[in-house]
This record gives sequence, C-alpha cells and structure tokens, in this order.
Amino acid sequence: MNGIGFFVVVVVFLGVVLLLIALSGIRYIPNTRIGIVEKRFSGKGSVQNGFIALNGEAGFQPKVLRGGLHYLWAIQYVVHTTPLVTIPQGKIGYIFARDGKLLEPTQTLASNEVASDFQDVESFLKNGGQRGPQRRILREGTYAINLMQFIVLTDERVYSLPLSREERDVINRMAQVIGERGGFMPVIIKDTDDKIGIATVHDGPSLAQGEIIAPVVGDDPKNTETYHNKFQDPDKFLKAGGFRGRQLQVLVEGTYYVNRLFATVEMIQKTVIEVGNVGVVVSYTGETGEDLSGTDYRHGELVARGKRGVWEEALLPGKYPFNTYAGKVVSVPTTNFILKWIRNQTGSHKFDENLSEVSLITKDAFEPSLPLSVVVHIDYKKAPLVIQRFGDIKRLVEQTLDPMVAAYFKNIGQTRTLIQLLQERSAIQQIASEEMKDKFEHYNLELEEVLIGTPSSPENDTQIETILTQLRSRQIASEQIETYDRQEKAAVKERELREAESRAQMQTSMTQAELNIEIQSNQGKADYQRSIQQAAQIRALAEAEAEKVARIGIAQALATEEQVRAYGGPQFQVTQQVLNRFSEAVQQSKVDVVPRVVVGATKDGGSGNIMEALLTMLLSDRFGALDDEAQTKRSDEAEQLRSEIRKSITTRTEKDKKE
Repeated sequence: MNGIGFFVVVVVFLGVVLLLIALSGIRYIPNTRIGIVEKRFSGKGSVQNGFIALNGEAGFQPKVLRGGLHYLWAIQYVVHTTPLVTIPQGKIGYIFARDGKLLEPTQTLASNEVASDFQDVESFLKNGGQRGPQRRILREGTYAINLMQFIVLTDERVYSLPLSREERDVINRMAQVIGERGGFMPVIIKDTDDKIGIATVHDGPSLAQGEIIAPVVGDDPKNTETYHNKFQDPDKFLKAGGFRGRQLQVLVEGTYYVNRLFATVEMIQKTVIEVGNVGVVVSYTGETGEDLSGTDYRHGELVARGKRGVWEEALLPGKYPFNTYAGKVVSVPTTNFILKWIRNQTGSHKFDENLSEVSLITKDAFEPSLPLSVVVHIDYKKAPLVIQRFGDIKRLVEQTLDPMVAAYFKNIGQTRTLIQLLQERSAIQQIASEEMKDKFEHYNLELEEVLIGTPSSPENDTQIETILTQLRSRQIASEQIETYDRQEKAAVKERELREAESRAQMQTSMTQAELNIEIQSNQGKADYQRSIQQAAQIRALAEAEAEKVARIGIAQALATEEQVRAYGGPQFQVTQQVLNRFSEAVQQSKVDVVPRVVVGATKDGGSGNIMEALLTMLLSDRFGALDDEAQTKRSDEAEQLRSEIRKSITTRTEKDKKE
C-alpha cells in the first residue's frame, strides 16, 4: 500500500470516528420511561429567574422526551431518564412543585385553579403555577411528569430526580404527615359504622374573631363554579368563600378523595335520639337570631333552627349527622322518669345519682330520714324551654328540684309527729302531689306522682325503731282483735249456716211429713169411709146377731124360766149349770171321781172330802124348800124381762122395715 492509500484509510477512519461522535447525540427513551433534558450551555445564557428554563436558557428544560429515539447535541444536552408516575387504584398521589410563583401569606398550598396540568410544565408556569405542595391531587393512572419540576409522593415511593439532603428531608417529613393523616387513601365512610366526617381545612382565609366553626359554602351542585363536592376541590371551596378551620359541613356515607394537606377528616359517631327522648340543640355557631321565647321570659334565648342559641324545635327520635363541634344535643326524656331521693339508688338516666333521703325534724323532735320518689314528665314541645333555662336535666334536678322538694317535706315534717307521719303517709302523699304540681309546672315540668317511703332512723339511733316496734305491737293487737271479731262473726255465720242447713233438712222432713200427713189423711179418710161402711155393716150384723141372740136369749130365757119353774127356782138352775160344767171339767181333765186312796177325818171322828161337801151342798139346795113369796117374786121379774125383750125386738123390726 502506497502513501496515498494509507492516507485515504486514515481519512476514512477519522470520518467514521467523527460520524460516531456526531451520532452520540441520539437518545433512545423506552416507552415505560421519560427523558428530562438538561441544557449545559446556551447562547441565551442561564436561567435568571426560577428553576426551569422556559426560554431556551441553559438549565432543565420544561419538556420531557417520551419513548423513542431523540437527537440532542451530545456536548450541549444531558438526558435524565425517569420512570412514569403510576398511581394505583384507590390511592392518592401528592404533587410538590420546585418552581413557580411564591405562595401568598394566606396560602398553605399552591393554587391550581388555572395551572392544573402537571404534565405540561411550560403551561403550568406560564399560567401562574406556584411552587410548593399543590392543592390538586393525582388520582388513579399513569402520568408523564417532569420529575425535575415536580416531586410526586405516593404510598409506595417518592418520584423525583436526585434531591439534596435538605430537600429530601423536607419531602420525607411531608410524606410522613400525609401518611399519619391517612392521606394516601380516600376517606371511606361505611353506612354500617354510623359515623360522620368532620373536616378541618388548613388553607384559605382565617375565621373572623369570635367564630369557631366555618360556615357551609359551595354546597349547591347546580353552581359548578363553587361546588367543591365535599372539600374534594379545594380551589372551588376557597372561591366559594370557604375559611380555614373546622367546618360545619360534614361528610356522610361515601368515598371522598380529599387532599389531607388541605383538609383533615375526623370521624365521630352520629347523634342518635332514642325513642322516648328528644334532642334539644344548643348551637354554638350561626347568626344571632330573634328571641322567640318572648320579652317576659328572661332565662335565655330561644331561636329558630340554624341560628346561634337554643333551637326552638327539638330533634325527634332518629339518627342525625350533627356536628358536635358546632353545638351539642341535649337528650331530654319525654317518657315518665323517676327521681329517687334514696342514697345508692340511681336510675339509668343518672339524673338522681347525687340525691339522698330528706332529713326531717318532726313535731315531737324525732329526726327521721324520708325516702322519696317523684315521677316527672317533660312535654317534648317544652323540652327546649327546660334546656334553655337550666342547661341540662341533671342541673335542673340538683340545683332546683332537690332543694325545692327537700324544703317542702321539711315543712310537712314540722307539722306532724312521727306517728302521724307514718299513719298519714297516704294523705301526705296525695296532698304533696297536688300542691307540688304548680311548683313543677313553673319550671315547665309535669309532676305525675309523689311516692313517700318509710322514714328511717339516723345511724346509731334506735328511738324510731322503738316507736315502730310499739306501733307494730299495737297493730298486731288490733289485728288480733279484728281476727277475733272476724272469727266471732264467722262462728255466728257458721251457726246461722248450720241452722239454715238444719232448717232446710227439717223443711225437707216437714215437707215429707206434710206429704205423709196428706197421704195418711187421704188414707184415713178412705179408711174412715171404709170403717163407716164396716161399722154400718158390723152394726147391721151385730144388730142382726143381737136380734138373733136376743131371740135365742129370749127363747133360752123362756126355756130357763120354764126349767127354773120345773126345778123349783133359779138357784136350782144355777146349781144344775155348775154341776154340768163340773162334770165336763172332770171329764176333760180325766180326774178320778172316786180317789184311789182316801185319807181324811173330821174333828168329830167322821170322814169326808171336798166332793162330799159339794154334793151335800148341791143336794141341800136342790131339795131345800123355798117359800112361796120368793117364788112369786122371781116369776114377776121374769115376766118383766120378757116384756122388755119383746119390746126391743118389735122396735128393731120396725126400724129395719123403715130402712
């Protein structure tokens, strides 16, 4: 190879080298990254104001290089490749601008009302973008952001070109504050939590002197220029006239993407008004309203809803998203509740937890403690008046009702002895209920009933117990007397019952007897009639028999008379009959007429027996002679007897003929 050829080779080699050097300005940017251009020198000099070179000066350029090949003069430009900014689903990204206008003294965050495009640095700066943390946040998505102008803070990392140590400390502190406030996540309020969000704005003008709660602004969705949609658009909130500080407007159920550097959110429970209660609202904010309670009522102001003071209308039972920093809701029971003046006995409402028995001094110098129970009712329409006057129910009980009730019963105790206090409890209770109603009504309360318990002795005092023991003894004696009276009355009633039962039984017997008597009477009448008939029959038979007998008798008499005459008189007839009967008796008895052995003697030496005496007598009578006068007299008597018998027979015969 000659000299010319070698020179050509060298020239070609140098050309290739120069070409490679010239080609070194070609930059390749992957599609998942961006290129941030830094200009080393420029004919326009360096940036005089700010951090980003908007007019081609030396410095960091506002535009970024997207994915692909780019040619930049290698000596003049340096390209810094950075990743795209990615905000995950359901997360929030925060922007910090290194360059831009300075913040106003009243500002905490940079306004993004006009300069809102963080991917166009030139537009951001020319439209008045401000340096520092921005009000607008980044939602889900991927962004090609110049990380020399903006620093992006996310939950997972900080997107930025290398920072100085001081700047890095500032950014880390800001990320820590955001993390503590839960700012990388949206505000989520579940309906099952029964909670509301109270927002506190950290940017914008301050509240006026004396105000503690910022009023509600920009809550009209129809006005798109000022509707900030629950603090999610800070610039519209401030344009609508919002103030920094705790806000009256609350967040209810839903998801809210709120910049936590602009507004923090505190979760509180909803206000629940239980059934049987109303909620009286005492508002700490709002305009001063007209006093609706009237000029004669000097216990505070009653105002319309939304005004500062005690609202005229109470909240009815339900759940309310009430901001408890802007006021309080005093729960007032509308059902009957009991206040107990009894130590260690407290109702669930706790209104009477500081009450105790009323100490009395009776007329007879005893000092009992009187337990009381008072049933009270509050009209739900009058509940605001009660709260307006006393602040709450417990203060009403302790500062008004307790001394009033205690004084009333102390006066009652001084007019009665201990025994009267015990025995007249019911009357005292009724009188107290009537007299104290007016006192309670004066405080817009309705007294339903006063209940008085049993007075008790002070500690280490047994005098009252002695009185009670005596009263119990008297009562037992009285009850025993009453028991005996009742037993006596019961015995009388029992006797009357037994008498009544006996009368009933006797009445049954008497009724049965009367029936038997009636039956027997009827039977007697029948028997009587039968007896009459039988008597008549017997009489007829008797008369017939008598007539027959009479006739037979007459015949026998006539025969006897004739026999008498034949025997010589009646004595002989009798003797004849005696002998006949004697012979019949001897025959029937089978007695020997002549004894088998005869033993006997007479005084004169003769022998004899009864039979001989009898026969002798009979024979002497039979054979004795009767004088003529006796015979004549017996014949006259027989004749007279025969005449009477004939007359009787004749009369009977005529009577029978008549019948």
